[in-house]
Amino acid sequence: MKLKIFRKKVNQNSRCRGFTVAEVLVALIITGMLMAAIAVSFNASVKNFSDNKEMFYAANKARQALTQIVPRLRTAQSVSSTSPVNECAFYDDSGQNITYSYNSSEKKLYMVQGGNNRVLCDNVTTMSFTKNTGGTANVKSVIISMTVAQGNTSQTYTTAVVIRKNL
Repeated sequence: MKLKIFRKKVNQNSRCRGFTVAEVLVALIITGMLMAAIAVSFNASVKNFSDNKEMFYAANKARQALTQIVPRLRTAQSVSSTSPVNECAFYDDSGQNITYSYNSSEKKLYMVQGGNNRVLCDNVTTMSFTKNTGGTANVKSVIISMTVAQGNTSQTYTTAVVIRKNL
């Protein structure tokens, strides 16, 4: 048995086709537009992440401040009903005078205790302590409202505290 070797005959008239310059340019333009779209999307994602991260830190600081204020007010011996709306002065259960004070020009909430000022929260745009006396001389409850802002985003937190010693 003889093996036949098949050889492919190459036609001399046919030529190998490649890409034309116009096709390569169109492919480059399409690739460039896709890469630009991906870059814009990625940049927006990074900016959004950064903005959300900053707002998260501001909001977390506000929550921590309220978490510190609420139990102290709840167990206070007496709360001053004459302090302005941006302050809350009271005597805690150990008899120490504590004042929470909002400074609108600095956008900060301070805790004043024993003559020492400590910043509780930054980026506070509004803060109010609404004291409810319930028709008596003693403050029965306090409604605290705090708005923090970072960039173009702001978030408001509101809580109510009932003074247990004055029930």
